[in-house]
Amino acid sequence: MAIGRPVWTGHIRLSLVSMPVKLYSAVESGSKLSFRQIHEPSGKPIRYEKVVPGIGPVDAGEIVKGYEIRKGEYVLLKPEEIDEIRLESKKTMDLVQFVDVCEIDPIYFDRPYFVAPDGDLAEDAFRVVRDALRKSKKVGLGQFTMRGREYVGALKPCDRGMVLETLRFEEDLRAADAYFSEIGTDKAEPELLSLAEELIERKSKPFDAAAFKDSYAEALEELVRNKARGKVAVTSVGKDEAKPKGEVVDLMAALKQSLGENKKKRSTSSGGTRKKKVA
Repeated sequence: MAIGRPVWTGHIRLSLVSMPVKLYSAVESGSKLSFRQIHEPSGKPIRYEKVVPGIGPVDAGEIVKGYEIRKGEYVLLKPEEIDEIRLESKKTMDLVQFVDVCEIDPIYFDRPYFVAPDGDLAEDAFRVVRDALRKSKKVGLGQFTMRGREYVGALKPCDRGMVLETLRFEEDLRAADAYFSEIGTDKAEPELLSLAEELIERKSKPFDAAAFKDSYAEALEELVRNKARGKVAVTSVGKDEAKPKGEVVDLMAALKQSLGENKKKRSTSSGGTRKKKVA
């Protein structure tokens, strides 16, 4: 299986132990259906050109990066000027802290990357760090620079290799208070809470990512296939229709009914009603 080119090569360092590694994206970005904008009368795709007002289209070689300091005024930066910024994290990620994985709020996790040793000589150090993280049940934190941006990375074992998940900086996240301030401080009623806990317990089982499918993407692909064959396609996503907004729901009855349906499903899956033997 072809694994493609690494998105980053460098070193991960634990004190005096340094190991050369390669990072590969763990996410398949090309697996989803994507659309192009089409000019309907001609059927041709829309193209975009980089233009300057009053001048027209420009060559890529004439474009530099600029930061707006005041309305209409920019500080211009050339690529070589940006490259001159010396950061230790450009080619080395120092593991400066170790935490339990449950200590990191999931909202901070951004994107996962597979980490593999870069060459046979790197495997010994790679195994030591991987197995130490696995035994201690910790993740290692450090910073590295990739594609012109610095990231915080969380390193943890994964099968025979490791995974590095980039983390969002605190300033990248919006404060939750503004969104939750109108929610009351009353606690849930004990009886309702007990029913909800029982429903959660009955539906609890080990996580299996394969159990979840992108039904919307599948319906879109079916629509495209049918349209390509000249068929009139009618597709729907999901079996249950959404309840109209504003409908009053008896929460107690709904929870009890949910528990009853869940119990019925478990009974059916374990063999259902057995027939009596005739003597």
